[in-house]
Amino acid sequence: MIVVTGASGQLGRGVISALVKKAPLSGIVASSRDTGKICDLADLGLTIRRADFDEPHSLNAAFVDAEQVLLVSADKLGDEAVRLHRNAIEAARALGVGRLLYTSHMGARHGSAFAPADQHARTEDDLAASGLPFTSLRHGFYAESCLQMVGEGLKSGELRVPADGPVSWTARADLAEADAYTLLNEGSRQGVTDPMTGSDALTMAEVAAIASEITGREVRHITVTDDEWCDDRVLSGMPRMYANMLLGMFRAARNGDFARVDPILERILRRRPRSLYDILKEALSPSTDARPNSHR
Repeated sequence: MIVVTGASGQLGRGVISALVKKAPLSGIVASSRDTGKICDLADLGLTIRRADFDEPHSLNAAFVDAEQVLLVSADKLGDEAVRLHRNAIEAARALGVGRLLYTSHMGARHGSAFAPADQHARTEDDLAASGLPFTSLRHGFYAESCLQMVGEGLKSGELRVPADGPVSWTARADLAEADAYTLLNEGSRQGVTDPMTGSDALTMAEVAAIASEITGREVRHITVTDDEWCDDRVLSGMPRMYANMLLGMFRAARNGDFARVDPILERILRRRPRSLYDILKEALSPSTDARPNSHR
């Protein structure tokens, strides 16, 4: 039996969608902190269980009889995220789960300027110490996150960002499909995977150039200081802790933490992963007409 946590989120939903195409429904459990958000999955014939990382007793019930558990990382920061993941790891260990899979990040390392990357590294340490067979799925940086971070600038025609470095932006749907493949192939990579990335690593200047091509008008790339960028985010209403966290992404990118491009995702998918161009085109294209594309 496979248990997927976070089934109400975009990644968890994507994994479930990929699993149901290739595995018996009776062998799939969808779990969420709020089961009301996944009641439609019960209508499909899936087993639904409540799993709240902050309530260990709920995890004991959610993981019972599980051969594999996909632990979708919590949408929290710092010590809180590490603690929640540790609760899930301990529940899986106590129940003797056959393999625990965790959605980590390609930039995971201790001391990273990007706070979530540090917490992923700490959870990988907990996985290794648990004694459980585990696979840490080192996801590439979600391409959709790029759009959330700089989409308004791309639309306005002026992309004002701190100094950065190349990032191998990766489509969330491709990663969900690869996660499902890994769950269904129990002989697949154990331990920490190679980075599961898109096929290109792009700087913000290159992102602006792509947006210019898609929209048919110039999108200027303007480099600002770290403090200026962070202050602008706060003035626009973003809490400073989140502004600082996102600033850490640019600092880590300058360090090369997200620059690696690896073929593992393409090998799993048996096709070229979706590009950032594809995702930006869906969001920015002024029409549905096909445009020349040199970035695919």
